[in-house]
Amino acid sequence: MRRLQYMARTQTHELSTLYTAYRGIMKDTYIHKGKRKKLLETLQQKGISDLKVLQAMNVVPRHWFMDSSFLDHAYTDKAFPIAADQTISQPYTVAHQTALLACFSGAKVLEIGTGSGYQSAVLVALGVELYTIERQNELFKKTSLFLPKMGFRPKKMIFGDGYKGFPEKAPYDGIIVTAGAPFVPKALLEQLAVGARLVIPIGEGTQIMTVFKRVSASKFEKMEYGECRFVPLLAQKN
Repeated sequence: MRRLQYMARTQTHELSTLYTAYRGIMKDTYIHKGKRKKLLETLQQKGISDLKVLQAMNVVPRHWFMDSSFLDHAYTDKAFPIAADQTISQPYTVAHQTALLACFSGAKVLEIGTGSGYQSAVLVALGVELYTIERQNELFKKTSLFLPKMGFRPKKMIFGDGYKGFPEKAPYDGIIVTAGAPFVPKALLEQLAVGARLVIPIGEGTQIMTVFKRVSASKFEKMEYGECRFVPLLAQKN
């Protein structure tokens, strides 16, 4: 029991230390805002036209979610490595997936793969009621602490297996998957409300950005939106 208490205190201290270090970069200056504006112009040039999505991305400081060694590149349209061998997605990818989700303010959305929390923050800024799942314990602990401190508060953050979804709060008005799945998890399709969309990269290596729209209790429409590349969607907690 004493050992467990010591471990809990140690983990709390480590997270507190991490947050204290993070506070040094959690500023959003006019320079940052100017770079973000230029990034949005780049996204528009690449075909992102949903004004609500662009507005949401404009209020989320991407540099808050970056490793300190990449801060100078936070507003370039590229993916970068984060902890646990994962990545923070390219801004275009975040905007594209969010637009494909076609959700409205107040919609109940399930995100598979919290990761750095950047996509989560964009969804919260969009006004959705967000449930987000992360299987990597290291990332889960960090984002559980940092996201609320940053002012982006999902309805619930879950440490679990994304392949299983979160049936306790189903059905969802949208489900977004931020890792490449070799197949479409049946559980996620089952947790969609009629009229809702599942946005998911499918494939191994290079994936195809795919949208499944539930048109009835038993029927889905499938749409494909070109090649993409994500880290693999892994099962079970780690």
